[in-house]
Amino acid sequence: MTLERTSTNQSRRSKRSHHSHSNSETHSRSHNSIRRTRTNQSLNGKETPDHLQGHLNHLTPDQERALEEFKAVCVEKGLYTPAEEGKAASHEDPTLFATAGQAPLERRKKTKYEEEWRKANQIDALYENFDVDSYENARRVYPQWTGRRDRRGIPVYVFVIKHLNSKNMAAYSSGAASTATSSTHTSSTVPSRLLRLFALYENMTRFVVPLCSSLPRPNPETPISSTTNIVDISGVGLKQFWNLKGHMQDASVLATAHYPETLDRIFIIGAPSFFPTVWGWIKRWFDPVTTSKIFILSSSEVKSTLTSFMDPSSFPKQYGGELDWEWGDMPNLDEPAQELVGALEELGPKGDGEISTESSNKTVEERKRNFVKGPVAWLKDRIEIFGSIGGQKRRKTIPVQGEQKPSESDQAVVSEANGVVIEVTPAATTEGEEKLVTTPEAQVNGTTVSS
Repeated sequence: MTLERTSTNQSRRSKRSHHSHSNSETHSRSHNSIRRTRTNQSLNGKETPDHLQGHLNHLTPDQERALEEFKAVCVEKGLYTPAEEGKAASHEDPTLFATAGQAPLERRKKTKYEEEWRKANQIDALYENFDVDSYENARRVYPQWTGRRDRRGIPVYVFVIKHLNSKNMAAYSSGAASTATSSTHTSSTVPSRLLRLFALYENMTRFVVPLCSSLPRPNPETPISSTTNIVDISGVGLKQFWNLKGHMQDASVLATAHYPETLDRIFIIGAPSFFPTVWGWIKRWFDPVTTSKIFILSSSEVKSTLTSFMDPSSFPKQYGGELDWEWGDMPNLDEPAQELVGALEELGPKGDGEISTESSNKTVEERKRNFVKGPVAWLKDRIEIFGSIGGQKRRKTIPVQGEQKPSESDQAVVSEANGVVIEVTPAATTEGEEKLVTTPEAQVNGTTVSS
């Protein structure tokens, strides 16, 4: 439905105020509260949803100028290489803009530090030559992409902690110490566990995120730069949490230091009674902006809250959704993604299979089982398959026909919560108009955590 400004605004304000007051007094459960937000003007004169403010193509003139000036300085200092024919830029615009807002000297130092870090650790070479089996072993102990996206087009990852038990982690640590990572890093002084983590983050930034930017979604003018995460901590005891503290901290520290602003919303499911103690550790690993986007959900809130942020077909059945995906599975791509990179579901785990010219009748299980494992990159006009198998480099290029255009329905921003659908279309808002948005809230040890 389209929301219009009417004489009932005062009544809605009163009801929302009462609802918000009720939330603050009830700490044992969380609710979906409705708040009112005034939309702002983007540079093209259209109204900008709040979550896009400060993102590319929704920048103020000053922000645009800061980004372009920063690019010029980085080119001059040899810290940035613009995109060329067949070759991507050395840094994506979202990464540069995350730094451009800082003071000139500070932002130059940070970009220089990032560039030196990537060169010193040979991050590109690491990813492109990474051993496929070692990569797969690492993938199984960190968040995994389901192949689906939330309502804004952001990729949905799932992390099931209970599978990281002492037996599995001991096997992983032993394998990480004794097996190859990349032929380019045989003498690296960086711990093997971190090299594996670097490769997983590169997969996110070089394949998953840019692919999702190319798929139909609301606001296609703004590139995807982050991930939505479902973290399942059900069945995990305090001792297991303590044993995994270093493992999980590695990932959060790396994200903050070298892959900033790649974490969007985090939904924590199955929190035990002692979770406030664990929360005390976790919140110190992230910056305040990230912790403000963490939702702790009770079992009764999981389905309704996830549904408000993603279509049921985009999150697993075990959480109330419709997606056929379990921990350890390769991505179960949605139809738009299949149209672009469906070849990855046919080549087999090693990437040495053949691509069928006929429409595939494979089952979901067959598609997941045949998905290419190891390093892959999305470059808009082609898919690059990297890695090494048995010490031999694996290289394959698959041309694609181009990015998909958003359908008319993708132009609408849709949110569904507790059976109520709120839709705001481009035609529904005009300058200065007010709209309603939903914001789930959660309680952690008496503290409200919301988006």
